[in-house]
Amino acid sequence: MTPEFIVGFAKSAVEITLLLSLPMLGLGMIVGLLVSIFQAVTQIQEMTLTFVPKILAVLAGLLMFGPWMLNKLMVYTAGVFTDFPQYIR
Repeated sequence: MTPEFIVGFAKSAVEITLLLSLPMLGLGMIVGLLVSIFQAVTQIQEMTLTFVPKILAVLAGLLMFGPWMLNKLMVYTAGVFTDFPQYIR
């Protein structure tokens, strides 16, 4: 194994991790921003108000993006296992 291979393998692992987490993090950020604007406008400073909409948004995002995320993860994992003999050389 060369250093370039290890860096490339780590890079692809980080890329797939970011790609899979981006929809959930993005939805959580957007909903959090909307709730914070709502709190600023109405001057309601309830701490628990931010959690429920974020949880529901992330759950809805998992339902929407779940099959796509699972497909990406399965393709990546299958590629890792397929290329495994090349890794140990």
